[in-house]
Amino acid sequence: MKLDYTADTNEYGDNIIRLYDFDSVQANEFRESILQIIIKKKQSFSLDTVDYIESRNCKLILRISDEDTGISTYDNKNFFCDLTMEGYKKMVSLLEPFCVKETKGYQWLYEIDSDIDFLFSPAGTY
Repeated sequence: MKLDYTADTNEYGDNIIRLYDFDSVQANEFRESILQIIIKKKQSFSLDTVDYIESRNCKLILRISDEDTGISTYDNKNFFCDLTMEGYKKMVSLLEPFCVKETKGYQWLYEIDSDIDFLFSPAGTY
């Protein structure tokens, strides 16, 4: 599983953090990490601390917040995803289909009007 950041992906100037190049086993590992670290232990989850994710040009920390604000950054290298506990529970349910079988589909991991979208895509495309 790879993690990267791409700026200005289209004519609207959208920016994307994407998790890609994975199979159902790695998708399940990611889902379980969110369940155990964020939902059960109520701790932040830095994606560069697990060996199944290769951070290519950025770091991402998932944090629990009082409101769903999505992903932000101060330097385009270090990113923070701030969601409520309900936001992470929804994310876990969105990940479920990728854990059951191999797929070529993709999923946006939240529906928030923010500067940076969060893409989960085995092929890396949408």
